[in-house]
Amino acid sequence: MANEPEHIEERAEEVPPQQAVATSPDGPAGTPDGAAGPPAVRIQGLTKKFGEQVAVNGIDLTLPAGRFIGLVGPNGAGKTTTLSMVTGLLRPDSGVVEIGGHDVWRDPVAVKSRIGVLPEGLRLFERLSGRELLGYTGRLRGLPGDEVDKRAGQLLDVLDLSGAQHKLVVDYSTGMRKKIGLAAALLHNPEILFLDEPFEGVDPVSAQTIRGVLERYTSSGATVIFSSHVMELVESLCDWVAVMAAGRIRADGPLAEVRGAAPTLQDAFLELVGASGRGAGQNLDWLGGGRAR
Repeated sequence: MANEPEHIEERAEEVPPQQAVATSPDGPAGTPDGAAGPPAVRIQGLTKKFGEQVAVNGIDLTLPAGRFIGLVGPNGAGKTTTLSMVTGLLRPDSGVVEIGGHDVWRDPVAVKSRIGVLPEGLRLFERLSGRELLGYTGRLRGLPGDEVDKRAGQLLDVLDLSGAQHKLVVDYSTGMRKKIGLAAALLHNPEILFLDEPFEGVDPVSAQTIRGVLERYTSSGATVIFSSHVMELVESLCDWVAVMAAGRIRADGPLAEVRGAAPTLQDAFLELVGASGRGAGQNLDWLGGGRAR
């Protein structure tokens, strides 16, 4: 089949029902703290083209487990395309992606039971209320009804959505939609959470609420991987970053290592993507002065 990943084989057999992730009161199931285990994500030779446009150009990247990781880059760098391929939402042209040691395309059920995803352009069942959406999502994941209702109530409360839990999602604001999407992604207690621009278009109060939930989640040993082009946000949240530009990884590692001698991550980022020497409006001599009366 044209444009299929090199290692992917079409299968005719029925895919078994997705199994729920084993959970514990202390946090997501996974490798115990301090024990050796596979990285959260391993990417090898990942490539994606749209026509003649190369969106992701054969990247290799290993992301450690139990960290707050930022995938940063300018608009059009390939961040969303990369996350879509990593989470099984978009087929790559070539390359291999493993999550927790499981191949995303050879073993999709094992992978998708271990991850939560808040994608760009979030699509929800808008004619359900917030609570109905969580109830449906949890049962679809195979969780017992009583446990779903318990977790849904807790998430609605923590994310300040209790007052809107019986309101249709179609009537939610942008911030409320991001929060109910985050609740749905967290409901089954995943090992790894993928977020594509989770703070885009979100008001400061909602952003602070989301931030608090994510910090609590990672403190339990879980992994958060989120994309952003706002360096100040990434620097304040993440302890590990990967810098992407023009479909390639320019640098990756602990935040301090990537920042190096630069005063801020923003300065290091501009240097890495080759934008540090660009003048602001240097060819716009006409702008701001000498207006005709």
